[in-house]
Amino acid sequence: MVIPVSVRVLDPVTDLAPALEVVAAAFAPQAPQGSQPVEVGLTRALVVGGHVPGPLGLVAVGDGAVVGVVLGSIGQVGGTDAIGLGPLAVSPSRQSTGVGSALVDAVLAAADAAGFPLAALLGDPGFYARFGFVTAAELGVESPDPAWGGHFQARRLSAWTVDARGPFRYAAPFDDL
Repeated sequence: MVIPVSVRVLDPVTDLAPALEVVAAAFAPQAPQGSQPVEVGLTRALVVGGHVPGPLGLVAVGDGAVVGVVLGSIGQVGGTDAIGLGPLAVSPSRQSTGVGSALVDAVLAAADAAGFPLAALLGDPGFYARFGFVTAAELGVESPDPAWGGHFQARRLSAWTVDARGPFRYAAPFDDL
């Protein structure tokens, strides 16, 4: 069932705390028992540290509450600015309702409109293929960690050129993971 939401730019003052709650709830099943998911600290560091250009930090709002969040942070591929997509999180009660897809569509459109050549991410190929992501190696983009294999994916955007190839480097807060 699809429940209507609106997607808008994340306001760091009013949206960060509820967005962090969504991230904590969404990633809790993967976190060691009794600990906060690493994605919570990563999300905070990316937003507070200014690594997310305004239009690439988005929240989904439904029934007046933040129910999803996605970030696109500035990374590098072959010396060219590119987008590192993630974290993407949706409240557990809203998963499988189209919220995540709406957020991914919106952040890719914003990255494309901003003139970035490529978006890269670490995630489930079964989910991200529908948005045009392929194994990053197919586009000549090298994963920050070879163990990620086919889970490290990339998608060309309108401004893509052959310069957007080579090793991918996420924004600095990813180094702390």
